Amino acid sequence: MTTLDEALDDTRNGTVKCVVWDLDNTLWNGTLLEGDTCDVSPQVRAIIHKLDERGVLQSVASKNDPEMARARLAAVGLADMFLYPQIGWNPKSGAVREIASSLNIGLDALAFVDDQEFERAEVAHAHPQVVCVDPAHIATVVDSPAWVPRFVTAESARRRELYRFQAAREAEEKAFQGTDEEFLRTLDMTFTIRRAETDDLQRAEELTVRTNQLNSTGLTYSYADLDALRTDPGHWLLVADMSDRFGDYGTIGLSLVGRGEAAWHLKLMLMSCRTMSRGVGTILLSHIMRTAATAVPRLRADFVETGRNRMMQITYAFAGFREVARDGDHVTLESDLSQIQDFPDYVKVVV
Repeated sequence: MTTLDEALDDTRNGTVKCVVWDLDNTLWNGTLLEGDTCDVSPQVRAIIHKLDERGVLQSVASKNDPEMARARLAAVGLADMFLYPQIGWNPKSGAVREIASSLNIGLDALAFVDDQEFERAEVAHAHPQVVCVDPAHIATVVDSPAWVPRFVTAESARRRELYRFQAAREAEEKAFQGTDEEFLRTLDMTFTIRRAETDDLQRAEELTVRTNQLNSTGLTYSYADLDALRTDPGHWLLVADMSDRFGDYGTIGLSLVGRGEAAWHLKLMLMSCRTMSRGVGTILLSHIMRTAATAVPRLRADFVETGRNRMMQITYAFAGFREVARDGDHVTLESDLSQIQDFPDYVKVVV
């Protein structure tokens, strides 16, 4: 179980992507089923809003009566702050796992706050990668590096809203009677590819830090690095945005292309995990391949095996890339550009 010193020891910015709160004597004062008032202190309320403004997601894992707890969250004006709340009588380790799965983030990106030492120990035993915090220490750890992203972008402050749009999509998809592709056709998706501008760089850096599964190298790039590459005539720094009839996904893709005379070199390709079920993971890559085919006979791509980016490796394989060199986990892939996938016809692509 995490001690206060251990919680403060992680000096990497923004490793905590979601904070999961217990309710009784943690988020609010008192025990709901014992008839207590269950007010939320000004300090806890301020912490919840601070995390939300930073783009740190929040949820609830509580052993409680679900209807009563949801009604109390609404009464104190905080119901909308929590995504995929898990309220019932099952072990909290299961609730934490379900929240991580619903948000499509790793358990190592979660922090769990609970006043009961037993509950923290139960979660820590099942999920040792989760940071477990006594609420008596929350005011201290909330401003430690792991809980503070390097940048708070306009998109960071909208992250909860973006996930709420996603939850609405998932609910409609679950109720939809038809095939996956038929549902995707109902979304009216627009996928926009453009050259990165200065205003995109904070979000671009954030993507390199936060994206794991659909990330070709796992390497992070600083704002300064990206700005230098953006203005370098030998490189293209591209970003991708997406929207549908439910709302905006925000900036969900990033690629870095070195443009040589004999070959182009795809040094970075990543897509937000929010797009994994939308069938758009190949659009940015196909655009780069189409453009490269008008200038050079082949396109090379860097791939670094991180243990979490198997999906990106599969994406390259289906796009016709083959391995031409390897140095440990660092693989060089290559396409002769004879095989380029079409854009899905249920997505409007704007370049």
